Amino acid sequence: GIASEYVGKGLGKSDENPAVSGSIEIEHGGFYASAFASSADVSSGAHAEVITAVGYRPTFGGVKFDLQVMNRELPGTRAGVASTYWEYQADAPRKFGPVSARFRVNYTPDGFAATKEAWWVEMQGSVALDARTRVSAAVADRSAQGGADYVAWNLGVKHALTDSVSADLRWYDTDGHSFGETYEGRLTGALTYAF
Repeated sequence: GIASEYVGKGLGKSDENPAVSGSIEIEHGGFYASAFASSADVSSGAHAEVITAVGYRPTFGGVKFDLQVMNRELPGTRAGVASTYWEYQADAPRKFGPVSARFRVNYTPDGFAATKEAWWVEMQGSVALDARTRVSAAVADRSAQGGADYVAWNLGVKHALTDSVSADLRWYDTDGHSFGETYEGRLTGALTYAF
C-alpha cells in the first residue's frame, strides 16, 4: 500500500510525507504469523517501523477473538534509544447486519524510548453503505508511564475500487495538540492492493 502519511496509534509517523507499507500473513488452524513494515520518519531518527507477530483466533460465545504477541522495531533509531519492544493485543469483533464493531486492548510492559508500561484501549465501529463502501470511526485512550497520555479518534470511508484494490480517506486527531505536531489533526489518503 501507499499512503499520504503513515499513522500509528493516532499519531503521524512519517513527518507528513508519503509512506509505503506491506504485510504478509500465514494462517493454519486458527494460528497465524505475520509481518508488517512501513517507511517512517520520527524524531528519534527511525526511517521505518517493522512489526512481526504470532497470534491465535479462537471463538468463544459466537465471538472470534484475535489474540497476538507483537514485536515492534524502529530501524535507524539513534544510539541509546530503546527501539525494540513487545506488545500484547486482544481484539473482540462483532457483526450486527451491516454494522461491525471491535473492542481492542493493547499493552506493552516496556515501550519505545523512555516510555515504560503503556495501554491502548480502542472501540471501533463501521457500517456498510453498499457492497463496496464502508464508513468507520474509532476512539481510543492512550495511557503511558513515561510517555504522553491522550485520546485519539478517526473517521473515514473505505471503498473497494476492484476486488483487490481499495482506497481509504480518513481524518485522524487527538486531544494532545500541546504535545507537538504529530498529535495534531491530519487528513490521510491510502491506496492498498491485497492478494
